[in-house]
Amino acid sequence: MSLPQASRSRMFVELVPWADRSRENNLVSGGEVLPIPRHPLSSAQAQTSAREVHVSGAAEVSASPDRAQVAVRVSSTKEAAAEAKKSVCRRLDYITQSLQQQGLQAENVTVTKDFRRVENAYHMEAEVCITFAEFGKMQNICNFLVEKLDSSVVISQPQFYHTPGSVENLRRQACLVAVENAWRKAQEVCNLVGQTLGKPLLIKEEETKEWEGQIDDHQSSKLSSSLTVQQKIKSATIHAASKVFLTFEVKGKEKKKRHL
Repeated sequence: MSLPQASRSRMFVELVPWADRSRENNLVSGGEVLPIPRHPLSSAQAQTSAREVHVSGAAEVSASPDRAQVAVRVSSTKEAAAEAKKSVCRRLDYITQSLQQQGLQAENVTVTKDFRRVENAYHMEAEVCITFAEFGKMQNICNFLVEKLDSSVVISQPQFYHTPGSVENLRRQACLVAVENAWRKAQEVCNLVGQTLGKPLLIKEEETKEWEGQIDDHQSSKLSSSLTVQQKIKSATIHAASKVFLTFEVKGKEKKKRHL
């Protein structure tokens, strides 16, 4: 018993411009070749469809960190629990009041306390985490606290970082600058050959890259705590690069009409 013959299915392929003379036929399944019915374009239309300029553009931008965090730690160990609490709270109140006088908002200051027993004594420790947007103010406040408080108060080295919004803005800026560079290149090419740049037909971001700034080998061999503030800022700086590809249509120079 013979099986019924399966119906033949067609495979569609992408359309190609009239200027591509090499693809004259449309292939279908089964190996058959069917001609593509086409309407020939006029010479002016064919010339216009092929008038394009393809350019690439690249850009690299960078941004320094926009936030820094410093931790101030206060501790005391006493035989009496009340004495340990009193010692820490007195210095803690002084720190928080000083921050308020310097204009720091409450949402930028976080205080945590830890109280525990150590052998035959009581140990209390408090930590004040401060977030700064102004690095000059950060240095002034840290210097002030070091001067006014005793050695039992430990101030950490600043930790610099980027807010999520600033990183996203940097990526966007890199892409926009790369597109602008490509557009300027295309504009200059058209001006050089006596043509007019038309509208963009394709804008494609081909490659993106980002990395943190690195200090040189001599500095990187040092401990992080020994780096200066400026070195820490440089090390935390983020760089972003973008490479784009653009296609523009090209128009001929418009002839100026003579006014009678």
